[in-house]
Amino acid sequence: MATAPVRWTKNQVKLAFHLYCQLPFGQLHYRNPKIKALAALIGRTPGAVAMKLVNIASLDPAITGTGRRGLANASDLDREVWGEFHADWEGLAIECDRLRARLGETPALSLDDDLAEDLADYTGVTRKSVVQQRVKQQFFRRAVLSSYDGTCCMTGINEPKLLIASHIKPWSVDKGNRLNPRNGLCLSALHDRAFDQGFLSVTPEYRILVSPLIAKMKKSSFAARALVAMAGKKIARPKRFLPDVEFLAWHNEHRFKKKG
Repeated sequence: MATAPVRWTKNQVKLAFHLYCQLPFGQLHYRNPKIKALAALIGRTPGAVAMKLVNIASLDPAITGTGRRGLANASDLDREVWGEFHADWEGLAIECDRLRARLGETPALSLDDDLAEDLADYTGVTRKSVVQQRVKQQFFRRAVLSSYDGTCCMTGINEPKLLIASHIKPWSVDKGNRLNPRNGLCLSALHDRAFDQGFLSVTPEYRILVSPLIAKMKKSSFAARALVAMAGKKIARPKRFLPDVEFLAWHNEHRFKKKG
């Protein structure tokens, strides 16, 4: 007599969704080392974890809106976790990092090497605070960059060391959406800075706006040439987590420098 499959626990689904946010859609398969690692951590097979990630994808409007489909087998628990993450990205990113640690993954493994090195001189409470901040930053960066397949949505640059997960609404303005991937754009370092300073913006129709102030820069300026060339172009849309049009409208209104 066949044994009924063991139900997924809520914590397991949280960890699966946490990983789903950080993997490109095309990498949701059982051979992916990160899926294998999570499977070993939670006592599931890589195939079961991959299937759960594709089920989660069936809830993602950015996936289904382009004709792609998950397995369309998402459970009520999957939907519950999806809703909880969207209501509290920051809290659940930290919770998932703690869950992984309790299951045996050391804190160092949850940080990228370059971030872990930055923490070497911190101890006690200060170090704990810095680690949490890094965990949050890392989650947002991975979620945004993976959504855009590691490519600047304005220029096509795909060198990771030159890319920034740029906030549309800054951390200081909207604390509830600090880690929301729909509040992010994958930009080159130059275009991130220009976007942050209001020299560039993106309309709710996903077209690039260039401030008239750019015209006052020296014509020989590399920055001016690189930015002016963007005017009117559409950004490359992400595979997941399409930028929220309300966030873009806010940036147009409050950050973009409209006058020359």
